[in-house]
Amino acid sequence: MFGTRSPVQTPSGNRTCAQIGPQTPGSRMDMNLTRPDNATLLMLRDPAIAVVLPVVYSLVALISIPGNLFSLWVLCRHIGPKTPSVIFMINLSVTDLMLACVLPFQIYYHCNGNHWVFGELLCNVVTVAFYANMYSSILTMTCISVDRFLGVVYPLASARWRCRRYAAAACAGTWLLLLAALSPLARTDLTYAVEALGIVTCFDVLKSTMLPSVATWAAFLFTLFVVLFLIPFVVTVVCYTTTILTLLRSADCHGEARRRRAVGLAAVVLLAFVTCFAPNNFVLLAHVVSRLFFGRSYYHVYKLTLCLSCLNNCLDPFVYYFASREFQLHMRHYLGYRPLATGSPEGRRESLGSGRTLSVRSAEGPDAAGRPSVKRQESVF
Repeated sequence: MFGTRSPVQTPSGNRTCAQIGPQTPGSRMDMNLTRPDNATLLMLRDPAIAVVLPVVYSLVALISIPGNLFSLWVLCRHIGPKTPSVIFMINLSVTDLMLACVLPFQIYYHCNGNHWVFGELLCNVVTVAFYANMYSSILTMTCISVDRFLGVVYPLASARWRCRRYAAAACAGTWLLLLAALSPLARTDLTYAVEALGIVTCFDVLKSTMLPSVATWAAFLFTLFVVLFLIPFVVTVVCYTTTILTLLRSADCHGEARRRRAVGLAAVVLLAFVTCFAPNNFVLLAHVVSRLFFGRSYYHVYKLTLCLSCLNNCLDPFVYYFASREFQLHMRHYLGYRPLATGSPEGRRESLGSGRTLSVRSAEGPDAAGRPSVKRQESVF
């Protein structure tokens, strides 16, 4: 990626800067200036990338595809009613599944020496799908954090806004935002023939003519970082931090153990968000600034940190398992385990941080006799 941005070695041996703006057709000098530089060539030959990425992507695909298929089936068929949090979890599961389905193309590409053999159209489809679904996970988890924040901190005031219609609109809005932000990738040829290595790359080297100027490139790349990561990241941190503090200060009438589980679940999700997505996007920022303004590249580090973003696909089904008692029961049933005893502490576990409607039975209290069950809406995580 951005392989033509830094100084390149010309045939005469002099270093010069690659042209960022529109090139003059047929100019031999422009052809020299827009060749991949030495750092890019070294990145494409990096043995660590050639080994680590296919291995991690293979593990992610093997775990994520069956895990998210099962999650989607349970969320759609066996958990109801479809509350806003369930809708967000369905969208997150679909997002994870779509990302996992394009990983085999990435695996073959890296195993084949970074040589793309599937053509220009499929390169565009795989690239846009890969990044759209990665950023969709970030935005969906942000929606989940906001829903959880409103449900815990402002349960009554936010009741009218936390409905299925607005949740579906939020999911549709995130996809429209993503398609608009990534439209430059969909409108250009992302393949590039690296003659020095005899390979054709897919998205690892971009033509400088893809966008008209350095300012346009900077606007595009900083938009990806700020709008699709930094703002959602700050919102998620603030929402989960406030949610945890509110739960810690509240007098939980459903038991100290449940309150601890709710706080722990929120902390785990926040930790997963920070661990999976933050390194990749902060390295992207460092790479963009260095590449556009200082002629240095950290793309090899960025490629390796992409593995962390993909690992989030494997975590979400386990989050659903620990967050939803219904999900636990279905998982235990299909794995052949005995159902949880309703009288045991585990059997009575209600996921305060779950993304569904919880049935909190008043029979769990000491004066349970004769009291009816009540329904209480809980938001995701």
